[in-house]
Amino acid sequence: MQVGNKSYRVEADIPDQVPVFPLSGALLLPGSQLPLNIFEPRYLSMFDDALSSHRLIGVIQPALAEAQSCKGPVEDLCRVGCLGRITSFAETGDGRYVITLGGVCRFRVGGEVERGRKSYRICRISPFLGDLEAAADEGAEVDRKALLESFKAYLEANDLEADWNSVERASTETLVNSLSMMSPYGPAEKQALLEADNLKVRAETLIAITEIALARDSDDYGRVLQ
Repeated sequence: MQVGNKSYRVEADIPDQVPVFPLSGALLLPGSQLPLNIFEPRYLSMFDDALSSHRLIGVIQPALAEAQSCKGPVEDLCRVGCLGRITSFAETGDGRYVITLGGVCRFRVGGEVERGRKSYRICRISPFLGDLEAAADEGAEVDRKALLESFKAYLEANDLEADWNSVERASTETLVNSLSMMSPYGPAEKQALLEADNLKVRAETLIAITEIALARDSDDYGRVLQ
């Protein structure tokens, strides 16, 4: 996995402890980018420290109350997050950082580390090594037509538009991951997309979530008319 100027190929390239950034409803996937606006003092400190070392941050959601199976060794965090490398950084002049994280690989939380004088949290992690491999074209197994039909139905139901030329030019992997990250669904759905075993499963999960949302909205609309 190449992220920015750094290659991550083997387990030794990944530190066994990383600062974590709990962020509800956020989704970062390997090979994708997540923009962040940082303003809390503890997270400003975290990013300062990361910039001066390995530039890696673990993005993870707080534990989901409605999904006990997502809980891991650290009870108030989900069991799986995604490691991101700081690939761009800017100061705003009013005390904020505008940062972009490039997704490296998913990780499983092993436990929390004593933070000492640090104001932010640090966890032991086990990386998903398969995310680092240059895999064969996973997109070939994805039902791209069904994914696009689902996306189009969602746009039409919500009176939205898309740049279809750009959508059609995107690789299947980019399309699946971008739609997953941009989707307006809740924390539980985002966690399910993160933990999907592979690109095909992620696409199928996204289609299923979208169909459920469309059916629910249609039912709600019908009830209003009655």
